This record gives sequence, C-alpha cells and structure tokens, in this order.
Amino acid sequence: MHSPRGERKQRELFSVKWNWFRILVVAAGSVMLVTLLGAYAFACSYVYLAPSLPATQAMRNVEMQVPLRVYTRNGALIAQIGEQRRIPATYDQIPEVVKHAFLAAEDDRFFEHHGIDYLGVVRAVAVDLISGDKTQGASTITMQTARNMFLTLDKTVRRKLQETFVTYEMEHEFSKQEIFGLYLNVIFFGQRAYGVAAAAETFFGKTLDQLTVAEAATIAGVPKAPSHYNPIVNPQLATGRRSYVLNRMRALGFIDAAAAEAANKEPMQARAHAPLFDVEAPYIAEMARLQLRQLFGVSAESAGYKMYTTIDGRLQAAGNRAVRIGLIEYDRRHGFRGPAGHVELGANGKPEQLAEFVDEYASVGNLSPAVVVSVAEKTVRVYVKTRGFAQIEWDGLVWARKPGSNQTVGPAPKSAAEIVSRGDVVYVVADTSGHAQLAQVPEAQSALVALNPNDGSVAALVGGFDYFTNKYNRVTQAKRLPGSGFKPFLYSAALENGFTPASELLDAPFVLEGNGIESSWRPENSHGKFGGPTRLREALVWSRNLVTIRLLREMGTPYATDYAARFGFDARILPQNLTLALGTLQVTPLEMATGYAVFANGGYRVQPYFVDRIENAAGEVVWQAKPRIVCEECEHPASLSDVSFAGSPDQVLQSEDTVRGGPGLLPAEQLAQRVISPQNDYLMTDMMTDVIKHGTGRRALALSRTDIAGKTGTTNEAKDTWFNGFTPKLVATVWVGFDQERPLGESEEGAKTALPIWIHFMREALKGVPQERRPMPDGIVTLRISPITGALVSAENPDGMAEIFMADHLPAAGDQGSMAQSAEGAGQASGEPIF
Repeated sequence: MHSPRGERKQRELFSVKWNWFRILVVAAGSVMLVTLLGAYAFACSYVYLAPSLPATQAMRNVEMQVPLRVYTRNGALIAQIGEQRRIPATYDQIPEVVKHAFLAAEDDRFFEHHGIDYLGVVRAVAVDLISGDKTQGASTITMQTARNMFLTLDKTVRRKLQETFVTYEMEHEFSKQEIFGLYLNVIFFGQRAYGVAAAAETFFGKTLDQLTVAEAATIAGVPKAPSHYNPIVNPQLATGRRSYVLNRMRALGFIDAAAAEAANKEPMQARAHAPLFDVEAPYIAEMARLQLRQLFGVSAESAGYKMYTTIDGRLQAAGNRAVRIGLIEYDRRHGFRGPAGHVELGANGKPEQLAEFVDEYASVGNLSPAVVVSVAEKTVRVYVKTRGFAQIEWDGLVWARKPGSNQTVGPAPKSAAEIVSRGDVVYVVADTSGHAQLAQVPEAQSALVALNPNDGSVAALVGGFDYFTNKYNRVTQAKRLPGSGFKPFLYSAALENGFTPASELLDAPFVLEGNGIESSWRPENSHGKFGGPTRLREALVWSRNLVTIRLLREMGTPYATDYAARFGFDARILPQNLTLALGTLQVTPLEMATGYAVFANGGYRVQPYFVDRIENAAGEVVWQAKPRIVCEECEHPASLSDVSFAGSPDQVLQSEDTVRGGPGLLPAEQLAQRVISPQNDYLMTDMMTDVIKHGTGRRALALSRTDIAGKTGTTNEAKDTWFNGFTPKLVATVWVGFDQERPLGESEEGAKTALPIWIHFMREALKGVPQERRPMPDGIVTLRISPITGALVSAENPDGMAEIFMADHLPAAGDQGSMAQSAEGAGQASGEPIF
C-alpha cells in the first residue's frame, strides 16, 4: 500500500516530466514553424530577387573590364591602357604558390564546401570572440567572386541574400577551378589593380611566375582590406598581414617551417610600378588609343581590344636611344645649369634615408635622380634611385661648365667641388655596375619618325625626350619651319621644268624691295658667303639659299606650290612668295618624312599609317589597314612572274583583278600613285647622295654606306634644325628645337644637332641590312660637262666631269646652263612678293 506522501511525489515527478515534454513539443514546434517560415521567407526572397539575379548564361558570358593592349607588328607589348589595371590569367597560368597563399588567407576549405562554409562561419565567430579582433572572415572565395563580378558592395540584407543565391548558382554551374580562376582575376587590390597578375605587376613590377613566397603572401593578404594592407601605403601593416598568411600556409602544409621563416625575414620591397611593357613607345600607344576611340567609341578602351601597330620593336628602341643621346649631347655643349635640388644629409646617410630623398624626384627618360653622398677631387659618389650607390668619374663630370651669357659657356671645371656639393640632387645616366655620368634634363626637344617608304607604315616614332614628363607629340603635333629641308621638293620641280643638275644660277647678294610699308628683303646663305655661278647640284649639296631663291623665281611660286602638293603638302597653305625657297611653311616631322618617302620609293605617294589591325576580346579582326603599296612593275607588267612588291611581305597578289592591263594584280585602289617620274627621282636621289658624300650631311659617312641620301635643314637663328634621310627601304626624319621657339645657339645647325641623332638611329636600323641602290631607269644619260660652267664638253676634255641628265632635258653644247640672272649681278630685283 502506497503512502500519500509517495503518491504525491509521483504526481510531482510526472508533472515535471509532462512540463518538460510540453516545453520540448512547443520548442520543436516553434523550431519547425520558424524553419518553415524561414524557408518560406527564403523562397519568397528568391522569387522576389530572382529578376535581379544574373542568368546562368549571363554569368558565363560576363565581360570584365580589360584594358586596351597595344602591340608592335610582331606582338611585343607596348602598353596597357584603361581605368582598371587587369591582366587576364587562366587558372593554369597562375603558380601554385599564389593559389596556396590565397587559399590560406581567404578560404582553406574552398575545395571542400559548396559555396557557404558553415564550419568556417563558426570558426570565424569563435576566433573573433576570443581575439577581440576581426581577423577571420566568413565569406568564401565563391561568395567573394559573386560579389565582385555580379553584385554591388552595399552592406544590406538584400545584397547579402543576392550574394547567397548567386553563390549557390555558381557552385552548381561552374567547376571549383573555374570559380577560383575567376576570383583571382576579379579581386581588387587597390592602386587600380584588379586580379593577381595586375597586383604582381603593380606592387613588385613582376609577372606571376617571378613572385617569391613572401611576395605571393603579401599579395594574398591585401584583398581583406586593400586600403589597410596596401604594401606601398602601409608597409608595416602589410608585413604583419603577410606573416599571418605565411603562418597559415605553413599550418596547412603548403610550405615548410624553413620556407616560412625565410619569407618572414624578407624586407617589404613593394613600390608603385608602371605597367610592364616589352617596347617603349608611349607616343604611339596614345595615338592608338585615340584611333580606337574614333573607330569604336570611348567604351572600347576597356573592352579588351588589341591593337597591332606597324612599329618595329628594334627600330623603336634605337629611336628612343638616339633621341636621348642626341639631346643630352646638345645639352652638355651648353653647360651645367646646376643641381635639381638639395637635401641635408646626416653624418652617416643610410640607404633607407637616401632612398626617401630621391623618391621625391621622378626619373625622366633614361635619366635617374641621385643624391650626392661624397665629393672627392675628381670623383663623386651618389645614391641613385632604384639602383643604389654609384661612382661618377671625371670623364662624366668634366663637361659641366657654367653657362655664360648669350648661350656661351665658361671654362672647364678643375675639380668636382666646382660642380656639385654633398646633398645635391642631380640627374645621372647610370648602369647596373655602379657607374654613372652626370647629366641634366634637356631643355631642348626632339622628334624622330621612320617610315617604310613602300607602304607608309611607321616603323619607329619618338615624340620627345620623355612622354611622361611632357605628352606633347612633336612628330604629329609640332608644326615647325623645315628650312633647307624643303629645298629638294623645289629642285625636283625645277628638274621637271627643264632645269638640269648642271644648270647654273648665280649665288650672289639678292635684294627685293618692299612695297609701301614693307621693308626690303636681303636673304643670305647660312655661312654668309657667296659662290658666284653655281650648278644646281652643288647648290643643293651645300644648301645655297640665294641660288634656290633665284630658282624659285624663275619657276614661279604657283608652279612650285602646285608641284609640292605631289609630295603631300597642302598647296593652299604654302607661302605664295619667294620665302618658300627658305622653307617658311609650317610642317610636322611626319609630313616631312612622308614627302621624302617619295624620293626613297622611286617616285610614289604613300600615306603614313601606324595601326596594322585591331582585334576584339575574342581575337576576331574587326579592322584592318589597307595601305597603298608601291609596285613599280604593276605599271607595265609583262607577266605575274615579273611582279614584286616593295612593301609589306604580308601583301599577296589577288587572283581575279585586272590592274592597268595586268591580270591577277592588286586592285588599283591598293596601288600607290606615281607622282614624279623615275628619271626625276633618280636624279634627285643622286644629288642628295652627294649631300652625304661631300655636303652638309657628310657626318653620315660614319655609317660607311653608299646607299643613303638626305638633306639637312636649319632655319634662321637655328630655331628649328632637321635632317631628312633615306635608303630604298627606310626613310627617317629628325627635328631638334625648343617647344617655345628660341635659338638653339651659335654654331648649332641641322648637321650638328639632328644629323647625329639620325646617324645613331640608322646605325642600328641598318645593321645587317645589305646595301641597295635603286637601278638607273631608262631615259637617263651620262654626259661630260665643265665643272666651272656646267656646259657640255667633249669626252676628250681632261677637265670635264660626268653628270647625269634626263634624256629629254639635255643642255646644248657649250650651254652655260640657265644664266638668266647673271646679268643682274648683285643688283636689285623686283616683281615677286616678299611676304
């Protein structure tokens, strides 16, 4: 029999159990209800947000902003241009050490979870609570990829739900390798860099395969907080973050303890690097960008287009070097203007401190800033930006005379202390062996452009000493006076007008009286001397101004300007007066090179171009250049086997076209138009060859070639100096002057400023190129003349010399040439406008 007390205890125990049971039932029901409500809300959220989510096909076809890439003809990279620095890399192109670093830093269970790492979330919360610092992230690589590719970075519930749904879709539609590859291409690192390849280039100036373990860990640590862990802006914080990544890599077995310790000891050497390139041609890169924008609009700049230019990488490098050497040589002739700055050095200047001082100064072209550390009797020790310590010997200092008045220089220095002091910041030309030479940023400027004369393709283009200091492209934008460089076009006109190389004109004082308020014009030769009766060949060789003025006066300026239009000059803007003989028109170096291309290619007009083709992001050719090509045999071909093209080797014969009676040739619209006769061209080239042999261009004899021809050009007070020269396969024009026009200095002229640059360039450009002279065409005859009078003499005359003529423009026996002006002597002339 149970006692009342026992029964009461049993009832109480049952009541407790029943209460717990009800609590459990209610809790389970509540959980089930919340789960159902959550699932319903989640489903409703998906239905509501579905229209805003990217479709599967859209995710596969997403186009990242990829910068425009500009290449040489042979595929060497010139530039990457775009708001975002991005270098696409496939999953297989990314080194394992980089992949491991990002897995360790961001999501070590990436290949195990299905987009949302619940274990990782719990671990992150626990670590954050224990440490009190948010060192662990809960976003997986898939979630970050979804956020960066398809969503905004807003911190809202809506965006978080969208991220979850897109993550789910990506995990089902993409492989893990595809997701990881996308992530490594889209993640943002600061400094405008997107993707690991761009980050490697931006922070370390390296490609992915060149990164060390420490550098890979540094990059992997940045995406968590790009502004916080930027190794350029915050090297100390970045070093701490790198240590965390390395420790994680060791813990996960990606690297061993020794590798982690060695990487941790590496100093943080990140600094801002410009985009890597194979060929330095920034002026061409900008020209290409503008052409792409004209063709396809502004958005094309970030659509992954590739532009293949006509630039030859070897010739471009030669052009860069030639312009810089030439300007530095000119600048040295006019003295040392002093240091670029001064800093106070401590008793023992440490490299870190010295590096900070020079970091404030930008490199300019091939010149690097350096701080003077010590000065000896005839040597100077400097610390060079990015290179370290270097020694300047006396031969690199002795040029530094002090500038005097009127562009003169003082006496040569006798000691290094007369030139620089400790703490001076100077510019130097330095090598990798610890040697340097004192230099300074040139005030003068130069431009160089080289063309293939047989199709007009630009092989090299240098618009100035340094694009990043001054983006003004002097090749295409600077309209300057060509001076005597314009004379060959007038002499060609004269040959077509009945003159010959033996025709004589008077080299004597010449005066044109002005009308009304105009003053008289008294032109002179550059050297101030007069040669009397002078044959046209000699007048061109020695650039006689007075002979050329008389020649133009006989021809008439209307005829001369119309004729000059054959070479691409606009007759409407040419001076309609005798000053044209002195080259007073305004032209760009590119226009001059285009004009000289006619002489180089045998008499054909070509149009300059610099873009060969454009490809879209898919590699499809969307634009192709169609230049007119020189083909002499196409004028009167006997058969297809007789036809050869002087232009690009990529050009091929067409099979069904008929051109000028020749079946199977290129269509007429692809043939360059002949603008001067072969005979005229041959005579002019021969005369300009004499400019090199024994005239104003004889410095070019240093090249030891017989197939070069050209003409110097110098304007009044040497404000513009030129050399235009060519071979049958290459034409190059060089200009030297100041952007703000002023004299280059006493005794400076085209032969001294521009020609040395042309020689430096051609020495490399013609290396290994066989000599080639255009054969003498039909219609040219060789006769003997008197070197004094230009008249024909008998073959037995021992004083005679050979001269070539057009067969239909022969002087009569005993003809003194054209001496119509000889009677006027040194008297006055009138009838032609002066200005």
